[in-house]
Amino acid sequence: MLGMMTACNKKQKEEEQPKAVNVIYMIGDGMALPQVYAAMLATGEEMSFEQFPYIGVVETHSASNEITDSAAGGTALASDHKTNNAMLGMNPDTIPVKTVLEALYEQGKETGIVVTSYVTHATPAAFYAEVPHRRQYEDIAMQLAESDNINLIIGGGRKHFNQRKDSLNLIEKMENELGWKVYDTLDNIDYGCKKYAVIADDGHMPTAADRGDFLPRAVKTALKTLDDAEKGFFLMVEGSQIDFACHGHDSTWMMDEMMDFDYAVQVALDYAKEKGNTLVVVTADHETGGLTLPDPQGKYTNVVFNYSTGSHTCLPVLVYAYGPGAEQFTGWMQNRDLKAKIMNACGLENVSDSLVEKDGGKHFKAVKVNLDSNRNN
Repeated sequence: MLGMMTACNKKQKEEEQPKAVNVIYMIGDGMALPQVYAAMLATGEEMSFEQFPYIGVVETHSASNEITDSAAGGTALASDHKTNNAMLGMNPDTIPVKTVLEALYEQGKETGIVVTSYVTHATPAAFYAEVPHRRQYEDIAMQLAESDNINLIIGGGRKHFNQRKDSLNLIEKMENELGWKVYDTLDNIDYGCKKYAVIADDGHMPTAADRGDFLPRAVKTALKTLDDAEKGFFLMVEGSQIDFACHGHDSTWMMDEMMDFDYAVQVALDYAKEKGNTLVVVTADHETGGLTLPDPQGKYTNVVFNYSTGSHTCLPVLVYAYGPGAEQFTGWMQNRDLKAKIMNACGLENVSDSLVEKDGGKHFKAVKVNLDSNRNN
């Protein structure tokens, strides 16, 4: 009887917990703790990341490699499945997986995506596309155009819609046959329209130094559009070009992108604080550049930004959470765990939809490490 009472009390407590009506899921591509702290050091400003009451650690390995790419990393963050590098929206056996965007749309929530890359790039595509390889941009664009579970999308990549090998003008098809309104700027959007795309550049959006406040402004635009959604909304936002800058070891560019993403995160936090029913989750797909912050002279008096690779690393990343259900995002977790936590925060059951190994695939712990280079440390 005591056990039954304890179980009942626990269930009652869970039912009394406030549920998230809205979810803002923000991904800093290539952003781990070194990138965040580098921005803090360089600016001396308080950043939005310091306002989150709950922080956890996320492992990023893919099903095929200890070091993930953005396609596998994005798929794991969007669904509850690890997959092989380069694959989008499917498990290693090419079986499609259901994303958190799709699952929440099925529950009546409106959905949106805002990025500074192509809208067909790996991370945004992981939320709506199913292709064996991330560079199938024209196939991804077609899947986006034909999607019935996205209300708005903002970013670049127009060339994949109107400069195609099949000569199809997909933008015209979207407007004339598929129910979209398509814009090339954030100006003059019809906020009453429930299905629109802002494809604001032929390629990726310009760098933060050149595009100005596009990303935080785009987040404000999306929130204004989604604000009156009867059953709430799901919005994914990516700071895409943090990754680009770290690939290029360009610290000035990286700083600009970090601050731009920080401003966008602040927009989301301000909205969540005002509404009280919105979960904000900020994380990354992987770290890029192998960024460290040493004093080359070893005197502990100077800090430089030091990159050890032009690619990704296997460093874990952090997850920051605010709002209803945020307390779940603490401790050590896998990237594929985040979808279930978001669903649970919304008071919804997460149903796994694809056959995949429970551990998400092999974890390549047996990596080669050159110890000789560290003998003096």
